[in-house]
Amino acid sequence: MTSVLVLNGPNLNLLGTRQPEIYGKTTLADVEAMCAAHGQTLGIQVTCLQSNHEGALVDAIQDAKGVYDGVVLNAGAYTHTSIALHDAIVGVELPVVELHLSNIHARETFRHTSFIAPVAVGMICGFGARGYILALDALIGHLGGTS
Repeated sequence: MTSVLVLNGPNLNLLGTRQPEIYGKTTLADVEAMCAAHGQTLGIQVTCLQSNHEGALVDAIQDAKGVYDGVVLNAGAYTHTSIALHDAIVGVELPVVELHLSNIHARETFRHTSFIAPVAVGMICGFGARGYILALDALIGHLGGTS
């Protein structure tokens, strides 16, 4: 069975309460339930993890090799700063879909640069929590599934 890791970075544990005008009112628990339910409709196993710590995210990406077929990654602010996440993705050779709830290109200039994008198979941004479903569909499509 195809298995996907949905990995969320810093401050995403505050979804639903942190700047809902930008990130929406959907909580991280809601997102995780939505991903699990969509995974069932796709016939895949979805595991969700979240950490505010860069090293823990690097560890999760490294640990994904041989366990998961791909990763949906919302690296939060680390998107714009973390060469370590970039290098971890390169090192595990797993397809990664970069995800952002907001349209990072319509926000502050510092958010326009992504260290993840050059090593991701694609990016989804600006669709709120629905982006997770789009990212799962895109990743399964990339892996040769039906989505």
